[in-house]
Amino acid sequence: MSIDTNARFVPETVHKRDIFSETISGHLEGVADYPVVLRKLDTVPFYARPLAWALARKEIRGLRAVQGIEGCPALVRVDRTGLLRSWTSGTPLQLAKPASAEWYRDAKRLLRQMRRAGVTHNDIAKPQNWLMTPGGRAAVIDFQLASVHRRRGRLYRVMAREDLRHLLKQKRAYAPHLLTPSERNMLAQKALPSRIWMATGKRAYNFITRRLMNWSDGEGTEDRIDRDGPALTAALLAHPQVTDVALSTYALPAKGVGLYAFVETSLDAQTLERLAPAPRPEMIQPVAHLPRHADGTARMDALHLIAANRLDELALLQQNDPKLAETLKPIIATRLNLTDRVLKP
Repeated sequence: MSIDTNARFVPETVHKRDIFSETISGHLEGVADYPVVLRKLDTVPFYARPLAWALARKEIRGLRAVQGIEGCPALVRVDRTGLLRSWTSGTPLQLAKPASAEWYRDAKRLLRQMRRAGVTHNDIAKPQNWLMTPGGRAAVIDFQLASVHRRRGRLYRVMAREDLRHLLKQKRAYAPHLLTPSERNMLAQKALPSRIWMATGKRAYNFITRRLMNWSDGEGTEDRIDRDGPALTAALLAHPQVTDVALSTYALPAKGVGLYAFVETSLDAQTLERLAPAPRPEMIQPVAHLPRHADGTARMDALHLIAANRLDELALLQQNDPKLAETLKPIIATRLNLTDRVLKP
């Protein structure tokens, strides 16, 4: 397909926002059938810009090097706003859970072609960076940590091996019956840099994030609802324009567990903030209508996913339920949590 790479980007959905970038999907004006993703960098705080652009330059180099490889995004353009790449349709691995040998063969094909281009991804231990396309093929996204190697020396070989070992970890998680004896041996033999990281850096990282910051430890996540929920719900429902309240938790970067309140009301968020007693929830979102089960109870399965910004799982939940999708559309569009940090069960 021939496209005008200078066409105006038309934003549709904000997927993620953090200190280093904002990720927005959409399309190019006049080319609605060619979805793209913008990593927006022009609104990054000044103190984070050097690192944000350093990560962006790594992604740009990686995407340029893998152009033409099936299963890799295509770089559309780079400007002061950020970098624009093609959207890859597919289901993240933690949802697709491929159990057939074909997908893993294709994933190995993809890594071989990337290796021939001198590219190591370096972040495919995350299942969300692997996709199963609608045609059952393998795809990878998020090249922010990718490396392009001019020389195929020892460092390159170690990093390429780790990419393959991380693919085998996905295979062990979702299709352990397909692992060969040699693959099991490879999984058991981490590269030296990986062993050093596991013994030193990762332990410190886990201590800081899980113990001090409580980023990913799900233990006790319902305490906020049990402790603060009753008083908050009672205070909000006391107002005649509030008809219902649904509470969820979500992960707060560096601060533990946040409380997210969905309030069925015609009031605005500022008024709700004033009504809420201390300690207030981190996020209060007014909604016209809460999604509901047939018995009238709130669809907490959907609301939990919105609170955690898990859009891929939300898309699957809505696939065969157009009524639910219609109710969720305005809630998703105005959701308040745009990070991708999740709480582990």
